[in-house]
Amino acid sequence: MAALDPSIAVAVIGAGTMGAGIAQVAAMAGHPVYLYDTRAGAAAEAIAGMTKTLQALAAKQKIDAAQASRAVAALHAADSLGDLADCGLVIEAIIEQLDAKTGLFGALESIVAPDCLLATNTSSIPVTAIGAALKHPGRLGGMHFFNPAPRLPLVEIISGLDTTDETARTLFDTAAAWGKTPVLARSTPGFIVNRVARPFYGEGLRLLQEQALDAATLDHILRACGGFRMGPCELTDLIGQDINAAVSHSVWTSFHYAARFEPSLLQQELVDGGRLGRKSGRGFFDYTEGAAAPAPTLAAAQPCPGSITLFGDSPLARALGQRLQAAGVVFQVSADRGDGRIAQADDALLYLTDGRSATQRAHDLQQPATVLLDLALDPVTASCMPLAAARQCPPTAVNAATGLLQAAGLAVAPIRDVPGMVVMRTVAMLVNEAADTVNQGVCSAADVDQAMLLGVNYPLGPLAWCARIGAAEVGTVLTHLQTAYGARYQPCTALKSSIYSGTPLHVA
Repeated sequence: MAALDPSIAVAVIGAGTMGAGIAQVAAMAGHPVYLYDTRAGAAAEAIAGMTKTLQALAAKQKIDAAQASRAVAALHAADSLGDLADCGLVIEAIIEQLDAKTGLFGALESIVAPDCLLATNTSSIPVTAIGAALKHPGRLGGMHFFNPAPRLPLVEIISGLDTTDETARTLFDTAAAWGKTPVLARSTPGFIVNRVARPFYGEGLRLLQEQALDAATLDHILRACGGFRMGPCELTDLIGQDINAAVSHSVWTSFHYAARFEPSLLQQELVDGGRLGRKSGRGFFDYTEGAAAPAPTLAAAQPCPGSITLFGDSPLARALGQRLQAAGVVFQVSADRGDGRIAQADDALLYLTDGRSATQRAHDLQQPATVLLDLALDPVTASCMPLAAARQCPPTAVNAATGLLQAAGLAVAPIRDVPGMVVMRTVAMLVNEAADTVNQGVCSAADVDQAMLLGVNYPLGPLAWCARIGAAEVGTVLTHLQTAYGARYQPCTALKSSIYSGTPLHVA
């Protein structure tokens, strides 16, 4: 099958932000578009808003003026479902309730032609469940856009048990013809993005609940060290704490209460208190007029230690060497990495986290002056480095480690000593979930990375990040976290197989 011809009319049901965005995308691709909403006047209001948006884009020369005029002319407000009878594709973007969606598609079956394709923009309800009540479920598939639909390129094309290959392929090719990047996925809870992204929120929220750090510092670390565009607190404030919590709860219950998807009590407390984020004025942060911008907690300046030695040839050791050399700081280099240390600053011993707490690692090594550093997306360009010291570490050693990092041009974010720290713990869990998603046949390895890059703007796809860190290292981190916390952190079978075989995760 090929993409729908632009002459074929497309209907979008639901004139909210998402529905209007999808309608704009289809109109820009040249289709006649009919927008319907049960609220009288909503479709016309949405079209008026799209008209202003398209005209503004044309005025700024971001799109061609003639294309904008054609798109505006292609948008029509439908007064009833009966007005959609001649459409070749109907996309619903209504409330996330199964009964509402099945009722809508049931009504459409008696209106549209037998060859009309039906698509749901659901983000979490199984396509199989939506199609189960239909007489002809084979023509129903998922077409999950991301908000804002006109700007974000990803579209997840979801196949339920009854979705035909022809339906999925036509939806895929149509999304591509609309200028989007589609990925194929099987209908499982959360599909690709909303499933694989759960650890990004979940691990950050658990760190807050453990009082490892404050919300502003958590977000800063994941941006400045991990390379993420936003941290979990500011992102869930933007999404809406109620919406994010609802998706987390849906995925958790759909996976039969698997420990790795357990929702956050801290987030639920925000929801219960009406602190829903930007839309309510308060969430993790205060958005009321005049409120101070959140600031991370960073270490005070410390003097550069008198003696610095870098060990081995790890990416972090090499990066510290480059940064110290650029700053004119004198240091020694040793090829010895007998106990895995990255550096020594006076008496302080610095290690990259391996999933154990600094306190446990100091005990295991019999080295009280143990300080742990976190994973960085690019340690050469990172602007911040989290630091966790063992409880038995002398303050002088903490200061020396801090001074070394500051001499290398890094702001230091001290955190409470918790297993796995921040970036490493988050990335290890993202890798594990992505590997399990591929292993269960939800999508391909290429598509899971593509989806996370384009759907949520991650700096690297999880499997690409695993290739950079090494599957064995990720497995070690998860195993240590599992020892500390339990089954939530159990490495999946695909990751274990990769470690045992020495083959990449994408190899079957």
